[in-house]
Amino acid sequence: MENTKKINKNSKIAVLCGGLSNEREVSLRSGRNVFKALIELGYKDVTLIDVDRNIASILVDTKIEFAINMLHGRYGEDGCIQGVLEFLNIPYSGCKVKASSICMDKIMTKKVLSTIPEIPLIKSVNVTKDDYREKIKELNYPIIIKPANEGSSIGMTKVDAENELDSAINEALKCDDEILVEEYLQGESATVGVLEKRNDNGEVEIFATPILGFKTKTQWYDYEAKYTKGLTEFILPADFSQELTKKIQDLAIKAHKACSCKGVSRVDFLVYNNIPYILEINTNPGMTDTSDLPAQANEMGIDYNSLVELILKTAEI
Repeated sequence: MENTKKINKNSKIAVLCGGLSNEREVSLRSGRNVFKALIELGYKDVTLIDVDRNIASILVDTKIEFAINMLHGRYGEDGCIQGVLEFLNIPYSGCKVKASSICMDKIMTKKVLSTIPEIPLIKSVNVTKDDYREKIKELNYPIIIKPANEGSSIGMTKVDAENELDSAINEALKCDDEILVEEYLQGESATVGVLEKRNDNGEVEIFATPILGFKTKTQWYDYEAKYTKGLTEFILPADFSQELTKKIQDLAIKAHKACSCKGVSRVDFLVYNNIPYILEINTNPGMTDTSDLPAQANEMGIDYNSLVELILKTAEI
């Protein structure tokens, strides 16, 4: 969708949040924070919308001009809401239909990233309920079981031995028919935000945030660790060498571009033996009080409200 509209303080803006996914509660938290920030920034006509299946008629009836997408998970990050907004000719923040659909699917993301030789990926297999026992024989335990189309570590399980496999697969199948299984590496978790903005010459600049590393009180960076205060210690900037830091940031931008991301993304890494393996790309990062992207932006001098405005303005890119 070619956008010629420009956002101003009188534009009618919708903050889209809530929705129908397993990440509904996190999305509501992101949406409320973003709504508050836009009001504080002086935007005069902002509507907070808890998205349901009537969203198209709501957007038309309220004459929305721009949307800032704070939906997480299915229908919000997989290209669905993006398609609705395209159809209604409403410019919106962040990644478009193609990138959203690619990155929501962990299997497809790895297929796209595997075409870039310099991007390291952990050994994995794609399985279904019918073939997982045979295919997983290609991997060494421990392994991580991941639903292909889910976020916030929902449905994920670390499996140390074969006798734990069935219950983990069944847990993932509650979320998706397709499952990604990766070898588990005991490395350092890290994540990098990728942002875009127009410079004074009208050109789009793509830049990476400082790297966020984390230590969790849980066994790994699961849903509980991500959204419960006190369970995760942020290390910002992450304690990597200058050379490795630059390599991780460069890889994040390469992955962002390879998957056709626009505006904003967050790329998750597992650093093992000084090799930064890309795990996945989040096309609509959380904006809660405990979310990664606001902390990363703040480290480089972009406060929460300024980050919200930057994300809003990606609707013009």
